[in-house]
Amino acid sequence: MIDKNNLPRHIAIIMDGNGRWAKARGLPRTAGHNEGAKRVKEIVRVAAELGIEVLTLFAFSAENWSRPKKEIDALMRYLNDFLEREISQLHKNNIKFKAIGSNEPLPEYLQVKIKEAQEKTKNNKGMVLVLALNYGGRQEIVDAVEGFARAVADGKAKIGSLDAEGFSKYLYTSGLADPDLLIRTSGQMRISNFLLWQLSYTELYFPEVYWPDFKRGDLEEAIEEYQKRERRFGGVDVRKKNS
Repeated sequence: MIDKNNLPRHIAIIMDGNGRWAKARGLPRTAGHNEGAKRVKEIVRVAAELGIEVLTLFAFSAENWSRPKKEIDALMRYLNDFLEREISQLHKNNIKFKAIGSNEPLPEYLQVKIKEAQEKTKNNKGMVLVLALNYGGRQEIVDAVEGFARAVADGKAKIGSLDAEGFSKYLYTSGLADPDLLIRTSGQMRISNFLLWQLSYTELYFPEVYWPDFKRGDLEEAIEEYQKRERRFGGVDVRKKNS
């Protein structure tokens, strides 16, 4: 049973395994992405129902552009369909939408949809849904360094004034708590250039299930596993110390 008093505030998910799910069934990779898109809708709904404050989904990495054009086109289409069909429902459910990553070379029509979705939901107070699109963790850190350098050049910051907390304000995720729990489906045990700065003290969970098969029960199981962990943040477990 999930302890509602010990929920991860922020869950990040690397949605892995669409292609292998399709291959195992003798289907094209695009069929896996299509089924995976259905799981996005389900997991967003479930996370909001459970009371998760922030849900970040790794939808498309900067490295994914090396995939076959047919597959990229399908992914862009699924992203567009999600923004076109689901944002009104997200807005109705008081969910705030945010995209992180680089705009270029995302198709212009997709950039427009992203901007419209963020504008429409910006005042919502419920769960924050973050989609990482054309995202790379190293590039995010480079962009943050450049942001601080610009602030110094403009007289808004001083060399020597920057600490870890201040640096976080220059990241794409500025204003959001770091993830408490990272889930990567399909059993692959790596973070693939995802939220490199933010995952410093995150609990990692690697279920074997492919993303198209990841459903409510799987998310609840991940949260239950998280709640069994002792989060020390480099110190001692407070519960044991006080017992």
